Amino acid sequence: MREWQVKRRERTRQLIELGGLVAKADLVELTDDDRAALYGAFLTVAAKLRGPDGAQALVLFRRKGKRAFEADQQG
Repeated sequence: MREWQVKRRERTRQLIELGGLVAKADLVELTDDDRAALYGAFLTVAAKLRGPDGAQALVLFRRKGKRAFEADQQG
């Protein structure tokens, strides 16, 4: 398989997994599948991560996500 095909498959897999996280967080239902609202929310998170407390916010986001993954595996 050619290198560009491998990279394309990797990117496709990454995008599918990220979309799965959006669905897993119930964001599709909570926004009534409003793409502008979802994008706005992502931009808000990105701005928070770029801000002066970005490193701390990332730690908190990561901790919350890990707990949610663990809870899903247990329940």
